[in-house]
Amino acid sequence: MIDLYTAPTPNGWKASIALEEMKLPYNLIALSLTDGDQKKPGFLKINPNGRIPAIVDRDAGDFAVFESGAILIYLAEKTGQLLPAEMKKRSEVIQWLMFQMGGIGPMQGQANVFYRYFPEKIQAVIDRYQHETRRLFEVLDTQLKDREYLCDEYSIADIANWSWVWIHEWSGIDITGLDSLKRWIDLMASRPACAKGVQIPKRPEVTPEETAKSTQKILMK
Repeated sequence: MIDLYTAPTPNGWKASIALEEMKLPYNLIALSLTDGDQKKPGFLKINPNGRIPAIVDRDAGDFAVFESGAILIYLAEKTGQLLPAEMKKRSEVIQWLMFQMGGIGPMQGQANVFYRYFPEKIQAVIDRYQHETRRLFEVLDTQLKDREYLCDEYSIADIANWSWVWIHEWSGIDITGLDSLKRWIDLMASRPACAKGVQIPKRPEVTPEETAKSTQKILMK
């Protein structure tokens, strides 16, 4: 059994989608980021960085794993799914996973903050992060022109990137003209595990204004 500590965020969705795809039994432990659950001593013993998601593998001696990319690799290796065994193909999947971890995640994350939540609207900063995110989306679009999934076969790289890309509108990112990317977004959304994973834990029904206030509170911690 896997204990999944998470919240409704793109990084959190990576773990829930993977668990659903791999059909691993798990126990959901939803954390309230607004209440600072991720900074409490009990959770810091699992992830010293105080960020979600994190997992504890009860079948492996209560082994804890934090960082969403590391969780994806761990689960893929545990199950033998969504990460090729052949060295070159495995490397390709990890490269595109790292592309998300080092590029899309940080850039789109900052686009979210400055476009949606930051109390002062600094247009030059908003433009910088939105334009860089759009550039990274164009890289994905090019990669997807001649293939169904990022590395031909469905993998953890698709899970990682889609968990962020599908909320592009929330980040203010226009994907006009990125037809291959749009096709892939829809393809991923049609997978039952993706559709279910982004509802774990279920997002609260709140207004955008309430969401903004909650996020500002988190940013100030």
